[in-house]
Amino acid sequence: MPPIRLPRTRPSRVRRPRTLAALCLALSAPAYAADWSDTFIGYRFGNAYQEPGNNRDIRKQILTLNHSSAYRLGSNFFVLDYLRSNGADPSSSGADNGATEFYLAYRHQLQWKKLSGSTADFGPIRDFSLQAGFDVETKNSAFSPAKRMLVIGPTAQFDVPGYLNLALLYAREWGECGLNPCRQAGNSNSVAFDPFPRLELAWGLPFQWAGLPLKFQGYAFYNAKKGKDYQNRDTAAEYLIRPSLMADIGLLAFKAKNALWLGLGYELRRNTYGNSGGPGIDTNTPSLNLEWHF
Repeated sequence: MPPIRLPRTRPSRVRRPRTLAALCLALSAPAYAADWSDTFIGYRFGNAYQEPGNNRDIRKQILTLNHSSAYRLGSNFFVLDYLRSNGADPSSSGADNGATEFYLAYRHQLQWKKLSGSTADFGPIRDFSLQAGFDVETKNSAFSPAKRMLVIGPTAQFDVPGYLNLALLYAREWGECGLNPCRQAGNSNSVAFDPFPRLELAWGLPFQWAGLPLKFQGYAFYNAKKGKDYQNRDTAAEYLIRPSLMADIGLLAFKAKNALWLGLGYELRRNTYGNSGGPGIDTNTPSLNLEWHF
């Protein structure tokens, strides 16, 4: 819930970082019983997604597997998105079928109160934690981005009904580019971007209207500039905001609370992948959202 997820002068060809596998192992949670857990399969549909270098509106269907849980030292979050585009975003095979993309994001938090045994609050902040994780992406388009990103940093958990978490992260990103301009003399189709600061905001705020459970939820990030891109051009700051308003229709339909949610969302994205010019770098699209919790 894919997600998520997620940077010198001239870029040079780089080898895939071994630290990714090491961090994956280090972040594996100990085998403690979970305090709570929530897993759902989600679906999003929108008609006006954008991709860099493409000036056409793209229809995407997105399937999501999302899991979050807590244990005695902290919490885990995992999201895997499967994105299927229509023909406006073609695959690299050149066929009429659209491109397919997988996006995996994982975050692990070690929480101060659980580690220290403290019960003291910090004003409007419920708790602090150390967060670390990674994003992995692969797509069979002509661009073939193959993103890899590692993140680590502190997170503030605000004292609100539901949750509101703000993280300030140190991020490092690697990627690839399959386009011809990326393969011209002096350029590489693989690049290690400069390290950059990243803000992540996640929220889920429950409320009721006329007795119907609702929730206003979402995810946002801001990436600062990360050095040069595949063509030795300066990258731009990138941000994404993805809110949604959901209703517990399962409670209405078959008296099952927190089982089936339906609602509307919106995606606003600027300077996708850090691009600073050209078509397709900004997305503004509403979406239909569905969640089945089990």
